[in-house]
Amino acid sequence: MSQMLALLIVMVILYLGDMISVRTKAWIPSVFVCAVLFLIGYWTFFPQDIVSLAGITPAVAVMLMYLLITNMGTLLSVPELVRQWKTIVISLAGIVGIVIAVFIACMMFFDMNTAIVTIPPLVGGIVSALIMSKGAASAGLIDLSVFAILIYVMQGFAGYPLTAIMLQREGKRVLQKYRQGEWHASAALLPADKMATTLSAEEKMPHLFSFIPAHYNTSYFKFLRLALVGYLAYVVSGFLAPVVSVSPFVLCLLFGVIASSLGFLEKQPLQKANGFGFAVMGLMLFIFDTLNRATPEMLLRLLFPMVLLIAVAIIGMFIVSWIVGKCLGVSMEMAFAISLTAMYGFPADYIITNEAITSLTKDEKEREILTQHMLAPMLVGGFISVTMVSVVLAGIMVGYITPMVG
Repeated sequence: MSQMLALLIVMVILYLGDMISVRTKAWIPSVFVCAVLFLIGYWTFFPQDIVSLAGITPAVAVMLMYLLITNMGTLLSVPELVRQWKTIVISLAGIVGIVIAVFIACMMFFDMNTAIVTIPPLVGGIVSALIMSKGAASAGLIDLSVFAILIYVMQGFAGYPLTAIMLQREGKRVLQKYRQGEWHASAALLPADKMATTLSAEEKMPHLFSFIPAHYNTSYFKFLRLALVGYLAYVVSGFLAPVVSVSPFVLCLLFGVIASSLGFLEKQPLQKANGFGFAVMGLMLFIFDTLNRATPEMLLRLLFPMVLLIAVAIIGMFIVSWIVGKCLGVSMEMAFAISLTAMYGFPADYIITNEAITSLTKDEKEREILTQHMLAPMLVGGFISVTMVSVVLAGIMVGYITPMVG
């Protein structure tokens, strides 16, 4: 198969996944559609190295991970996160619930390696799934390497509908109070006057290179600074290795935050360098490349643990987030919805929240009230779990995988 034919085929698959996801309003996740099509391809006429043939080799994928995770770090706005401390506490509580529930289930039915490989993808997205899949493969645990990807692919089926139901119930509660004249901005998880600054504090960020004329601040200069921060993370990780094992990807996230705070990196430099879409595409293809080792027999073998652990994780997440939400004065529905963002992150959290708001009311003022109350906490919840905590968890836990003996 030629490179361009391989590239054309995998691009068709990615687009079909997106198209079906949009058509079904994200109820059928794009990653599920793509995974099914890749499996069918691998079991029929795809060469096993179709992703490498298309141009996304392991070395390219690792490079994209360094750039993407460093880029993630620049999204952190500490003042905004401080203002949304309740959301952060609830999101972290949900993750604690997942960790406890999955460890208990794995100790009862499976083993420690299964728990270690399962948890980061359950509280994260593509990057944490890829880290755990690569770690399991390096340890000779091929089943668990595929399992990490399957968890990432399938958890949306539980997360999307549950979130939609919770947001519908929360929205109806808010609207009922508002229509009865009992709703006040202070009752919202995020005060109304803070909503405008939730997602964009970029203009206020310091920038060490603001003196450089705009025509010198090219895409290559943005890539150069991203690569430098990623390289520093790699060097420091190696320097710390004799003392403590820290994944360079965890340090990429931390260094991205520091570099953004100091003004060395602007917010979302990868987007501004027009490289974000390509980077995500490359990582998505590399994720699906892992499925070339999945046989029908392996999938049947992994079906029971996958369904059980996703169900157990949701129960653990619900119990802990409900208790913490109650202590913080946040409704059960909103607390559970915030926790569920761990199962998909952005942009699904944005899409599902907007769909819920649109379906509840046509009145512009009522939509504004619902948006103020629900959208920012959902976005921050997804950011905390998927963007930050899952990468840190994956970077730490991958070092505890026990290699297969013999």
